[in-house]
Amino acid sequence: MSRTDRGSRVIAAPEATVYGALLDRESLEAWLPPDGMRGRIEQWDPRPGGGFRMVLTYLDPADSPGKTSDATDVVDVGFAELVPSERVVQTAVFEADDPAYAGTMTMTWHLTAAGDGTEVTVTATDVPPGIDQGDHEAGIASSLANLASYVEALG
Repeated sequence: MSRTDRGSRVIAAPEATVYGALLDRESLEAWLPPDGMRGRIEQWDPRPGGGFRMVLTYLDPADSPGKTSDATDVVDVGFAELVPSERVVQTAVFEADDPAYAGTMTMTWHLTAAGDGTEVTVTATDVPPGIDQGDHEAGIASSLANLASYVEALG
């Protein structure tokens, strides 16, 4: 049974600005890690068929043991589809020994004009069962809040 997790937020920035933050290495390192984590991109190839490898490190691993090690989640992300100012489709595979985290999750970032801003809707499909749904949706909401703060400050 595949699971779908979602999150959505209106951001006070145009679609092109939000899209740019989805495809810029330094931007992703700044806003993508949810609260309680920091991120580092090790490989970067921002094109359809390309992708990146991100190492997410828990600031306090005691509360949230990582998928890859006690303190980290390592994820290989592919860019499956890039539609400028409209959509970014990513595939994500976690580096983990536990089969509960196996498989390829698809993350679709959909951008829609919303008044003077952009509604960003994130849909995660085929979420591995080892990822708690409540924690995942809270993480998506946190990343969206970080994205809003990041791009609105560019304003």
